[in-house]
Amino acid sequence: MGASESLRAEGSESESFRALVEEHSRMVFRLAYRMTGNEADAEDVVQESFLKAHRNFGRFDARSSFGTWIYRIAVNCAIDLIRRRPRHTWSSFRSPDEKEDVAERLPSPDPLPDRVAFAGQVERSVASALGLLSPLERAAFVLRHLEGMPIEKIAAVLQSRPNAVKQTVFRAVRKLRRELAPLVGAS
Repeated sequence: MGASESLRAEGSESESFRALVEEHSRMVFRLAYRMTGNEADAEDVVQESFLKAHRNFGRFDARSSFGTWIYRIAVNCAIDLIRRRPRHTWSSFRSPDEKEDVAERLPSPDPLPDRVAFAGQVERSVASALGLLSPLERAAFVLRHLEGMPIEKIAAVLQSRPNAVKQTVFRAVRKLRRELAPLVGAS
């Protein structure tokens, strides 16, 4: 049990929950943004996640960490939102924290226009390819490759077996590779 989870025993439940929200809200927003592809939907997911967590906080028994528990809630809220909006458009593949321009990420300080255009095409293609994944595949891929979470923790978040998570991540990567293969030849 982490220091933040021990707050629950020391203070009121409301104060404990507020401290946990402050500690985990940025992480939940980042996950929601990467799963939904836009800021407005990510904010909706964060709000819904913490509302659900607050409603059920009395039943949280700390068998797992609060971080794992809120991740599970956030992933489920994001999947629900994605399912309600099946033709969801992705605005960007980048994290909302990355405010830099595409040209600033290229190796040359003075990129040629064709390189800037190609970088934009790559970003749009990656975002589009992520939109083709099923909600579960997207969740597993984001948790593994964008959040860097180990398979065992993803299994806990998704309430699945580690082997099933590995297969889901593998399917997502295979779909992304197939979808992005034309770009490899174009570069």
